[in-house]
Amino acid sequence: MAALRCDEIARLVRGSLLGPGEVAIERIETLDLAGPGSLTFVRSSKFGRRWATSLASAAIVTRDVPLADLVPGFDPASPTSPRPLIIVPDADLALITLLGRFAPPEPPILPGVHPSAVVDASATVHPAASVGPLCVIGAGAVVREGVRLEAHVFIGAGASIGARTLVRPNVSIMHACVIGQDCILHSGVVIGGDGFGFHPSPDGRGLIKIPHIGNVVIGNHVEIGACTCIDRAKFGSTTVGDGTKIDNLVQVGHGCRIGRCCVLCGQVGLAGSAVLGDGVMMGGQSGVADATEVGAGARVGGGAGVTGHVEAGASVMGMPAGPAGEWRRIYAALRRMGRRGGTDRRGA
Repeated sequence: MAALRCDEIARLVRGSLLGPGEVAIERIETLDLAGPGSLTFVRSSKFGRRWATSLASAAIVTRDVPLADLVPGFDPASPTSPRPLIIVPDADLALITLLGRFAPPEPPILPGVHPSAVVDASATVHPAASVGPLCVIGAGAVVREGVRLEAHVFIGAGASIGARTLVRPNVSIMHACVIGQDCILHSGVVIGGDGFGFHPSPDGRGLIKIPHIGNVVIGNHVEIGACTCIDRAKFGSTTVGDGTKIDNLVQVGHGCRIGRCCVLCGQVGLAGSAVLGDGVMMGGQSGVADATEVGAGARVGGGAGVTGHVEAGASVMGMPAGPAGEWRRIYAALRRMGRRGGTDRRGA
């Protein structure tokens, strides 16, 4: 895209401009990597002190950062800056606004079905949907208006894809599963694979596979990261609420219920029938045991193992997961014990 002047950027992010507004910005970079023509972001005083050595042409600065850290000899009576500084309440929100402007354009959605795609005669594909190369759409499946299926997408029999949903390459949406409107499914996602369920055989010589005859229902405005798997329920539905965001490599077991606007970071694992209330946040590599409930608004620290009920709004960490403050105190006590033990050994 064409360069943006700093005064234009200030208007876009509703910020206050200090310094020359005519400076042109061509790209966004970190403080360390930025060069001439780059815009960078200063979120704290720690980064502000590095601004002097940065080669960036301009910066967006969170309002709480003292400008004296950025501009030598700064005079509050007549505030100015030799390089443009755009002052905003929240630099991260400003970044979100600008990334959309500087992102390369997505290829246009071309309605229609690619000649190499295989679409069952009983499937319904809206004329304004786009079906890419080598996609397969099964019997009775429904693909609604504005949906974009990129290459090698599989849609099983009776599945339904809501309006304007984007499905990246090599996604599999198995039979009878339902995807809401305005969702994004990244490459390698599998929706509706069999749940992992087996029972010892009566003779004790093997395992009997448990049939999973339910489905998966995904709400609206859900984003699911690459290579995440959401298993179908044994009966009924595995569900994901509106607005939930799921990172790469997440495993959601059969019969789980995930509320609205939850955040599941990379490599989270939910065992079968786990329940997350609205607004739950789970750090990377954390997990929830089967049939365990995490209350609305709770936060689960990275690597934590939840084996019992978590109250709404609680913060937990550790294995087994417990109150975050308690785990920090335990860790601090262990460190003190370790230091004392080390001293004793050296003195022996």
